[in-house]
Parts: sequence; structure tokens; C-alpha cells
Amino acid sequence: MTMRAPSFTPFKQNTPSQKNAKGAAEFLRSHDKMAALMPSITRMAALQKDCAAALPAMFIHCAVLQFEADQLVLSVPNAALAARLKQQCPKLQDELLQRGWQINSIRLKVQVSKTLAKSTASTPLVLPTQALSAFSELNAALEDSPRNQALKNALAAMMQHHRSAK
Repeated sequence: MTMRAPSFTPFKQNTPSQKNAKGAAEFLRSHDKMAALMPSITRMAALQKDCAAALPAMFIHCAVLQFEADQLVLSVPNAALAARLKQQCPKLQDELLQRGWQINSIRLKVQVSKTLAKSTASTPLVLPTQALSAFSELNAALEDSPRNQALKNALAAMMQHHRSAK
């Protein structure tokens, strides 16, 4: 009697990005005109991955825009990164050639994206009444001397500021 290897695979829950990628791929495959794009999309994704592997620190904010006639066009978010990446183009080209990509030239295109960062509105800090009374007690406990005068003035100003903020 021979034992077969168990065919049980434990359940692995998909992350939301995996579900979205699978959903997008299924959508593209389900439509005739969109399905024709799948080989190009797969090729561009593989090229993007290989570029990121070749220059991981620099390629975080870059993207493959186009790859036709052995010319690679990369999107770069700003001119400073484009200048640094331009110096690394020979290394990137050699690395991609080793990975099987036939690339004769690399062109960089600066594309400034309008990413609006959510502003974090600072909320004014309010000291609790207990803290204000403790600072008041400290101010009263300090002796009136030239050494303590700057500290007493700072405590008084802070307490005045927080009392007027309430």
C-alpha cells in the first residue's frame, strides 16, 4: 500500500491588494478588447519589477512608461532624481540585459505628479486645570531672585497663554 502526499493546502486569506489585482486581471480577461492588453501589461509589470530589482533605492518613485523598439522610457517625479538616475542608466541597462531585456537606450521623462498631502491641522494643546494649578504653585514656591526671574516669567506667560486659550 502506497501513501500519497496529502493534497491539503491551508487556507491563506488574500490581502485587499491581491483581491484588487485578481479582480482587475479577471476584468481584463473577460473583455475581448481588454484581453488583448494583457500580454503588454504583464510585460510592463515584469519590466517594472526588474528595474526595481536593479536599482531598488532609486526606482521607488519611478515607473516604466513605454518600451518599444528597444527604447525604454521611464517616468521620474523630479529633475533631481532624473539627474541621479541618468548616472545609473548604464548600470540599469546592463542589469536588464542580463535579465533578458533587449534595451538599447533609456530615456527619462520628468512627470511631476500633483500629490496633495493631507494637511495635518495641528490642534492647540490645552493643559488640564490640574497642570495649570501645579505650575501656579511652582511659580509661587520659587523665591524672587534674579536667578529664578526668567523661569518665573516663562511660567507666568505659559499659564496666561493657556488660561486665555480656554
